[in-house]
Amino acid sequence: MKSIKKFSIVIVAVVMFVGIFFITQVSASNQIVIRVAHPNVPQHPMGQGYELFKADLEERSGGVFRVTIYDSSKYGNFDAVVQGIQMGTLQMGSDATNNLSVFNPQLMFLDMPFIVPSYEASDLITDGPIGQRLAESLERNGIIGLGYIEIGFRQIFSSRPIRTLEDARGLRIRATHSRAHIDILRSLGMNPTPVAWGEVYTALQQGTVDAIDIDLNLAWFNNFPEITKYVTLTRSFYSPHLVMVSKVFFERLTPEQQNWIRESFEVMQQFQRETIRSNEAMILEKIKEGGGEIIELSTEERQRWIDATSGVAARFAKDVPPELIDEMKETIEAGLNN
Repeated sequence: MKSIKKFSIVIVAVVMFVGIFFITQVSASNQIVIRVAHPNVPQHPMGQGYELFKADLEERSGGVFRVTIYDSSKYGNFDAVVQGIQMGTLQMGSDATNNLSVFNPQLMFLDMPFIVPSYEASDLITDGPIGQRLAESLERNGIIGLGYIEIGFRQIFSSRPIRTLEDARGLRIRATHSRAHIDILRSLGMNPTPVAWGEVYTALQQGTVDAIDIDLNLAWFNNFPEITKYVTLTRSFYSPHLVMVSKVFFERLTPEQQNWIRESFEVMQQFQRETIRSNEAMILEKIKEGGGEIIELSTEERQRWIDATSGVAARFAKDVPPELIDEMKETIEAGLNN
């Protein structure tokens, strides 16, 4: 009798173990992995934002989603990220809108100089009909645009002071491969020099280039103030990133799962933008404490910079039509005056 009881207990234990094992395996097999790639370091507000997205989505979904983040371009360059998203081997990623202009030239819309005067104005463009329309244009390329996060406004970090247009002439400045970016720098009399992102710090340190125009957060978290004493606040143009989802992946999800991703993105977007913007005063103060000099252009001098670049938009009219420029200006004027 005792042996029968012992045998029964063993059977029950085995059944319970198999049941728990089976449930665990089923749960694991049902878990959806999202691989996310972005180009920034983890401590940058973009890196922090993606960590928040991961935590929020995994909790919101009750563990249905598991997020793996590839920061600092560890997944690869822009081409690798976009191809991965199109194929569905990478589920999410983000990059600068001007890089996505290979699919739709109008995504150079925010590369046009001195159109966006403030963060409030940038939100009107990216979160409004213009930004939504341009994001939706990528769906034919297998990319769903969730929305925009940001890098910020371009400022000049240089080894010599740039107070006037005359000071800018001949400045060897690092440029991206954006044709509009190069045109802006040339219009200001500078000598734009393309340098790969991973080589920028060394190029500035060794004097291969004298300057870089970049947003405050990206400069700070990549230690550029260590090797550039002067910061000229030009705010020449605003740089956003579009957060992308693989269309192949997204359309396989249930409506509820899609909503979880959108809701977690909104949490991340709000945090990322607020952090980018609130960091700026701190960064400027830290630069001054470290012996750097912050140069603010006078109203008259700033107008000279605007006038010097006034022909850029016309030269890119085929890519960014005048009607789109006018729509952006009207959207900003109407939104800021309300």
